[in-house]
Amino acid sequence: MNDPTDPVHPAPLPAAALCMPVSAAEFDFATTADLPAETGWLGQDRAVDAIRMAASIRHGDFNAFVLGMPGTGRHRIVDAILKEAAATRARPNDWVYVNNFETPHKPTAIELPPGIGTRLRKAMEALVDDLANAIPALFESEDYQSRRNTIEQGFAEAHEEAMSALFERARARNVAILRTPMGFTVTGLHDGEVLTPDKYEALSEAEQEKVDTAVDEIQDALGEILKAAPAREKDHRRQVEELNYEMARAGVEDAIADVTATLPEIDALRAYLETVRADLIENAQIFLMRDDQMQGGPFPGATSKHYTRPQFQRYAVNVIVGDGGTDEGGGAPVIRESLPTLGNLIGRIEYASEMGALVTNFTMIRPGALHRANGGFIVLDALHVLSEPFAWDALKRCLRTGEISIYSPGERLSLVSTVSLDPDPIPLRTRVILVGERMHYYLLSALDPDFAHLFKLEADLDDHLPDDAGARQGFARMIGTIARRAGIRPLDPGAVAAILREATRLAGDAERLTLNTDTLSDILREADHWADGNGHDAITPRDIETALLERERRASRIRELSHESITRETVLIDTDGAAIGQINALSVLQVGGYAFGRPSRLTARTRMGGGKLVDIERETELGGAIHSKGVLILQGYLAATYATDMPMSLWASLVFEQSYGGVDGDSASAAELLALVSSLAEAPIDQSFAITGSINQFGAIQAIGGVNEKIEGFFDICAARGLTGRQGVLIPAANTKHLALRRRVIEAVESDRFRIIPVAHVDEAIALLMGSRAGARDADGAYPDGSINARVEARLRGFADARRAYGRTMNEQGGKS
Repeated sequence: MNDPTDPVHPAPLPAAALCMPVSAAEFDFATTADLPAETGWLGQDRAVDAIRMAASIRHGDFNAFVLGMPGTGRHRIVDAILKEAAATRARPNDWVYVNNFETPHKPTAIELPPGIGTRLRKAMEALVDDLANAIPALFESEDYQSRRNTIEQGFAEAHEEAMSALFERARARNVAILRTPMGFTVTGLHDGEVLTPDKYEALSEAEQEKVDTAVDEIQDALGEILKAAPAREKDHRRQVEELNYEMARAGVEDAIADVTATLPEIDALRAYLETVRADLIENAQIFLMRDDQMQGGPFPGATSKHYTRPQFQRYAVNVIVGDGGTDEGGGAPVIRESLPTLGNLIGRIEYASEMGALVTNFTMIRPGALHRANGGFIVLDALHVLSEPFAWDALKRCLRTGEISIYSPGERLSLVSTVSLDPDPIPLRTRVILVGERMHYYLLSALDPDFAHLFKLEADLDDHLPDDAGARQGFARMIGTIARRAGIRPLDPGAVAAILREATRLAGDAERLTLNTDTLSDILREADHWADGNGHDAITPRDIETALLERERRASRIRELSHESITRETVLIDTDGAAIGQINALSVLQVGGYAFGRPSRLTARTRMGGGKLVDIERETELGGAIHSKGVLILQGYLAATYATDMPMSLWASLVFEQSYGGVDGDSASAAELLALVSSLAEAPIDQSFAITGSINQFGAIQAIGGVNEKIEGFFDICAARGLTGRQGVLIPAANTKHLALRRRVIEAVESDRFRIIPVAHVDEAIALLMGSRAGARDADGAYPDGSINARVEARLRGFADARRAYGRTMNEQGGKS
């Protein structure tokens, strides 16, 4: 058996293992300007295939959700693929809203071939503009005036003839018909003079009776003539209307024929023009209205049809979908709506204030993004859609029904009583692409039953790319393409190697390359700035290193304050010497987008007890659930490893000293176990080391996150106090493939001034930190004498014996009393 006092130390990692082994010699170009542009999307084949399928599949409910971390080029990939697909498609049809002359509050939607919508609008403007000149001319023509005069003369002559005959008849009967302000009155005559009451009374009865009879006769005849006057007036109006209709029809039909000849044969369009023809003929009088302020016809400018001459709006054409181009060319629309409010998404109806009231008409219908994208593609940010009131519900409704119906939030909630419009819905033929993070996708999948039916395609972008020789060459081409797109200097091979190493750090894995192209682009542009200052024609490794250091320096104020509190011994951290039950644990703090590591002193105290392990962080509600889980796991390890034939008779407490915020994660569970073992074995822990790693119930030390930041956090404290060559960090062996450390740490390891030691089991950490082997049970089930584990077990057995003796004493005292 090996001597348990002879410690076996795990070997420190060489400097070459602390970051990706890549060098400029791997690349055979002078600068990235010599490399061809990256035509695809490196490492995103799975997501690209899903997006291409969404762009090409003919079934309407195969909309796509593009999910991935921000910075991976989600929108750029989507835009490029959709524009490529859109270029092969025919232009979508136009959609216009026109007046519904029978029910004006329900405007009619008409689908037209591409470009015809704008042609129809212009044709209608020209039609009304022409009629505004032609119709007045028709009604001022000599032919119209002659025919109108004939009608008027016939009406006047018929009236005059009847009245003249009556006047002659009245004179023959010695009766006068007098015109008064109140109408006509009939009275008798005597000796050619009107009978006054006195003269009438002076007549004999026979004469009075004769006068009365004559007056009654003429008065009845006058009544018959006046009774026939409305009929004659009605007949007169009918003749005038027939003349006006005939004149207007001639002008309107000629103008409509000209419009029809310029437009294609479409049933809905022909039906609309027929209703326009009938309405123009019936309402020709609106063209005779005078407006001295109006010049150049009813449609002289872009806004005249809306404001200057409202009487002509009934004949306007509201182009909802249409680019106003020619019939030539192709390409479906690709619309990105950055503010997907309800109105911006499905359209809205605007209102104007007139004399204190809100009024609207079909010309005030405004299209939404779904209208503009009809026949093509629309790209929406999932979070923005979900954040806007009613937007997500409206989008789903449109996709379910296959049509776009315009309504307002006020109508939806019955808060508005203003007269509004109910326009025809427009069929929806748009592929919707939602872009969001994975959390959004999974939450929608779990909480919205409609989501899986409406968004059948999942385009999941990778965050990183496995590192191999082919990947490095493709990554170099991608870096060159990013530089070209950003308009900056190319990179020399050394700079490409440097950015590759940084890509592994961003990925948190030395065997993976990040695909966060936004962050890489930011680094390259900063490096280009420093290359400009250094007078370099190409970006060099020095420029990359300067950019990285400056990025870190700008964000490091909180890190410096944290480290300063340690170097000034406000926060107590030892980096040399030894102490029982005390160990340096490592954690990562995130401030905005910047993460840094810092050591924390973790201490343990033990004594006889009832098997309780007190996690002070948990008891004070400063510890998170995962941290508490780690403590319970190490408690399970203690119970199953030591003195298994007797009850656990331990009371122990664990705490992060001078920690006043929350603690979560299980990356300190290995340190907590080692502190407990040190306290139980009364074996000092070398304070030159810090450790990170989680532990399972079998004592294996497991991988954790943020290993690079944690190592650098302890290194910076040691460097500030002076590196002794003994200092180092113990990391889980599984984390060695995640190392991508900064140059300052690598140089210290190269010069044997700092150590990074991988450990796979708690026994390895015990041997290194406590200077003695942990010890394994022999064939008799006993730990080697003097080993750490033997000392721990002896201490726990002592606790159990003392607890048993204490119990007997208490029982005896109870019996005596």
